[in-house]
Amino acid sequence: MREIPYDRIVGTVAAMCQRANYELGADVMKSFRQALKKEESETGREVLSQLIENAEIASAERVPMCQDTGYAVFLVELGQDTRIVGGSLYDAIHEGVRKGYAEGYLRNSVVGHPLERKNTGDNTPAVIHLELVHGDRLTLHFSAKGGGSENMSALKMLKPSDGLEGVKAFILDTVRQAGPNACPPVIVGVGIGGTFEKAAYLAKKSLFRPVGERSPRPEIAALESELLDACNKLGIGPQGMGGRTTALDVKIEIHPCHIASLPVAVNLNCHASRHQEAVI
Repeated sequence: MREIPYDRIVGTVAAMCQRANYELGADVMKSFRQALKKEESETGREVLSQLIENAEIASAERVPMCQDTGYAVFLVELGQDTRIVGGSLYDAIHEGVRKGYAEGYLRNSVVGHPLERKNTGDNTPAVIHLELVHGDRLTLHFSAKGGGSENMSALKMLKPSDGLEGVKAFILDTVRQAGPNACPPVIVGVGIGGTFEKAAYLAKKSLFRPVGERSPRPEIAALESELLDACNKLGIGPQGMGGRTTALDVKIEIHPCHIASLPVAVNLNCHASRHQEAVI
């Protein structure tokens, strides 16, 4: 049984929180530059240029690229031959978030009670999704999830008879309804199948996949490409200013489901798709 110290997780998480907010991933930057070459709208090209410049300044000067530094969301893959020593895994992640946001001077965006609305003051608690996997490694996937795009996400329990056309219509309608409110160009995460809560988790999980990386399932990869083209024909454009770059990518995860159900969840991410991954 491999042992991983509590403090090592705390330090790793703290660094991830800061890097994610300062340094936009190479996959997202590449998608910005590819979109800039294709964008036909003059205003759209100007917005994309500003997004690139903003991300470059954030990285060079180590300042957050957006005032919304996000809710700390983790997808954790814990090897079954691993043991955390010195404290619990959950406590280590929360402590890392607390440390990272304080030392990085990042905005605290979490309220402790959804109705009373009092800020917790340290951006905790994090949302942690834990998966038990083979091996002795601990893999942490982190996302600083902005509130604006999260608010425009949606879930619908379709009828099986709605079929693929119903699924595609719901996804496109969600992107259309979001319009400029999700800070496009967006990354569209989709979960199809499972149960009510599983579909939402799959949609969130899909957003951890790098921009431009297609599903390993050929039929799903083809559907991702088809929906990306369809999103970019909506005319919403960068920051809702019009143009062909409404989405940078569409990512889909699927799961078996009940014969009577066809759950579909759409989780939108704004252009500031802030992700970090660490393996311990």
